[in-house]
Amino acid sequence: MPYVDGFVLPIPKKSLKAYARMAEFAGKIWKEHGALEFRECAGDDLSAHCGVPFTKIIKLKPGETVMFSYIVFKSRAHRDRVNAKVMKDERLKKQMEKAKMPFDLQRMAYGGFQSLVDL
Repeated sequence: MPYVDGFVLPIPKKSLKAYARMAEFAGKIWKEHGALEFRECAGDDLSAHCGVPFTKIIKLKPGETVMFSYIVFKSRAHRDRVNAKVMKDERLKKQMEKAKMPFDLQRMAYGGFQSLVDL
């Protein structure tokens, strides 16, 4: 079953294009090192009719939206190998040094997830 790294973070709507450029650059590196999928999804319909909405969990501020992002791997071991290569990749290091983060890292949630159902 695939293994997934998942991220949820708030981002100013005015920063979506900058974030997309940064994510596309990073996603190509993840895929090059073996990730199966790399997805960055911007909130579109955040009105929850059941449960707790992302807007409340992430403490969304006016002018922000939610990014729901994930990277798919063959397994946790595969994830660990791919991420180790990505973190050593000089292209990503250089990009992160010169890039101003278009979001607040302190408000990002991240975790690794085992797949329970894969249809």
